[in-house]
Amino acid sequence: MDDTVVVLGSANADLVVAVPARPAGGETALGSDVETIPGGKGANTAVAAGRLGAPVAFVGALGTDAHGDLLLDSLRSAHVDTTRVRRVDRPTGTAFITVTPDGENSIVVSPGANAALTPEDVDLTGAAVLVASLEVPLPVVEHAVALAAAGGVRPVLNLSPVADLSPRTLAALDPLVVNEHEAHALTGGTGDLLALGPRTAIITRGARGARVLTPEGTTDIPAPAVAAVDTTGAGDAFAGALAASLATGTTLEEAARTAVLVAAISVTRPGAQPSYPTADELGRG
Repeated sequence: MDDTVVVLGSANADLVVAVPARPAGGETALGSDVETIPGGKGANTAVAAGRLGAPVAFVGALGTDAHGDLLLDSLRSAHVDTTRVRRVDRPTGTAFITVTPDGENSIVVSPGANAALTPEDVDLTGAAVLVASLEVPLPVVEHAVALAAAGGVRPVLNLSPVADLSPRTLAALDPLVVNEHEAHALTGGTGDLLALGPRTAIITRGARGARVLTPEGTTDIPAPAVAAVDTTGAGDAFAGALAASLATGTTLEEAARTAVLVAAISVTRPGAQPSYPTADELGRG
């Protein structure tokens, strides 16, 4: 039985600095010592799903440098299959992250090896769900979604950062996942994501949880009240938990409820991948 979550996306070394406030243009801010933490939207999503006990395979590209080794170690420690990862002669992707005392962050990404990913790298063997994100070439993502749709694999796309998708790609998505800022950019402020063509959609709403949109209606799922320490990677935690639940045959609404809980736990801890809970922590081990 096909039950694997195949994750397609970026893998980055996150260079994180805590600052009292984000500097304005031309301003210099003193920050903390730099922490180097495994990250990247794709790798984060894979680790989040893997820590929940889902069978997960990651499709991505890494450099042959120390940052690439760091990311492989993190993926494998979450029991993610890394046999579909290609090492290339480019630096591993890097994200430069500033975190303020309220837990909010600003991020600049240097794609590096992520930009070397090609359609030929896509392998959906054994997949029940494909979950993809950007920070990798758009043609690769669209090829993967088309392959999934043709092969009976459920395509989920975390459209971050926002990009122009073909109507064919949008029509295959079940669901399209975006945050409130991305939803506003895509719909011109209407919030009607289903008008763009996906079968279903989810808007993640930070501390307010998530909104699930289906042809049958809209459901708001609240998030538990938590004290945020670092919101880095919370959206990826949501995507990974969502895909892990969907791969078991859970309904979209129930999968979103689990994903909201996982994302809420993740923001109470520093970093992205190190902050993700296990199934035991959710009482489901």
